[in-house]
Amino acid sequence: MSRPIRVTKPWVVRDYIRCSGCRLCEVACTMKHEGRIWPEASRIRVFMLVPGAEVPHLCAQCSEYPCVSSCPADALSVNDDTGAVIVDEEKCTSCGACIKACPGQVPHLHPEKRHALICDLCGGDPECAKICERAGYGALFRGTRTTSINYDLYAIKPEVITKNLVINLYGEKGEELFE
Repeated sequence: MSRPIRVTKPWVVRDYIRCSGCRLCEVACTMKHEGRIWPEASRIRVFMLVPGAEVPHLCAQCSEYPCVSSCPADALSVNDDTGAVIVDEEKCTSCGACIKACPGQVPHLHPEKRHALICDLCGGDPECAKICERAGYGALFRGTRTTSINYDLYAIKPEVITKNLVINLYGEKGEELFE
């Protein structure tokens, strides 16, 4: 009997119900990548579509990487060590094909440079998870990918995540918000 291969690539684990909406993850991301606090250029975004339901939204590193295969400029690739999508800023034409192809519509365009922004897992040590852990919220934390989880389930739009979260939090009253 063969044993399943253990995948040890990093991943940001999400516990949506624990997100306070502090947005420290956006701060940590932009400090790492932009050298300043700039939420509009963050590779992780926190959505509040319903008051009290904060949703951290970032790349799930889908099994098939539809964003990568959709890019007509070959500006996207997958890092072999981390499994993260890497954007070649020089090749990106801002066409939006990756945004349309992503089931969660995670990629968005840099507000100034106009290239696609997608979580690169900070080279395997994601700053968003580290700051959330340090703050004690536990909405995001560093984990490793295993073969026992279908990561594509996390690649959904913030509206869907919010609906599920609100129903989980408020039960029937939450369902009424989406009728």
